[in-house]
Amino acid sequence: MVVVDWLVRAMDDYNRVSLEKKESYVATLHMPGTILDELVNWCFQSLPDEILVGLEVDISTPHRDEVDELFQGADHHYGLFAGQGSIIGEAHIVNRGDSYSVHHLPEEWTDGLFTESRGARGGRFTHWLHTHPNAPAIPSGADADAAQATEGVDLILGVDFSPAGPLPWYDDVEGERRPLAKDEQKGEPEAENADANRPRWRSRLFGRRDRRQVLGKAPTGHSIHGLELIAFHRSGVGINVIFVDGEGLPYGWPFKADTT
Repeated sequence: MVVVDWLVRAMDDYNRVSLEKKESYVATLHMPGTILDELVNWCFQSLPDEILVGLEVDISTPHRDEVDELFQGADHHYGLFAGQGSIIGEAHIVNRGDSYSVHHLPEEWTDGLFTESRGARGGRFTHWLHTHPNAPAIPSGADADAAQATEGVDLILGVDFSPAGPLPWYDDVEGERRPLAKDEQKGEPEAENADANRPRWRSRLFGRRDRRQVLGKAPTGHSIHGLELIAFHRSGVGINVIFVDGEGLPYGWPFKADTT
C-alpha cells in the first residue's frame, strides 16, 4: 500500500516534533504509515460519526533498537502497557457513533468472558483509537473513563475538514495539542479574488469560500486542513507516537544531529 505524499510529509514533521519532545514522554508507540492512511480514510467514510478502531500489535516486529535509542527519553518506563515495544500490525473498525456510544462494542467484537471486567470495551484488542471529527485530539471525560479498561494505550485522531456541514471546528478545549499536520504549513491557499465572480446569492446561501490551505483530499471529496493525534495511558501520562515505514524506520530518517 502506497501512502499519499502529503501524509508522508506530515508524518515526517510529526516525527521531528516527537524527537524534540521525547523528554516529555515516558514511553513510545510505533505506528506504520500505511495504518494511519487507513485510519484517515475510514474517518471520512464514516462522517459525521466518530469511529472506534481496535489496534493489535505484531509481536514478530519489535521496535528497531536504533530507533528506540534515539526516541526514548531519560525517564523512559519499560513494561508500562501491553504490547509495548512491538509495532502496530493491524487495525479494525469496531464501532461508529457519537462521543458516548462509540466506546461501546457490538457483541461480535467482544470476547464474552472478560466483557464485564473490561468495561464497555470488553474486546480483544491491545490498543484503541477513536476519531474526533472537526474537534481537537484532547480526551473528553468519556474518553478518559473508557481508557481505564485499555490494556495498551488509547489514541485520538482529530481532523479539521471542510465542508464541515453540521460539524464546524470546535476549538474551545484545554490540553496538550500534537498537530500531525496544520494548514499553515503546507498546501495551496485559494486566490484572494476567489469570491469575486461568485453570485451574491451563492455567498448568502453557502457562505464565503474557505480560504484555508488544503493538505490533501479525502476519498469523500472533503478538504483536509489539519490533523492532530495523541496517545495516552490510562494513568494519564502521554505516549510518544512514532510513524514508521515498512522497514520499521521513522518517516524522515535519518534525522539531523541538531534535531536532538
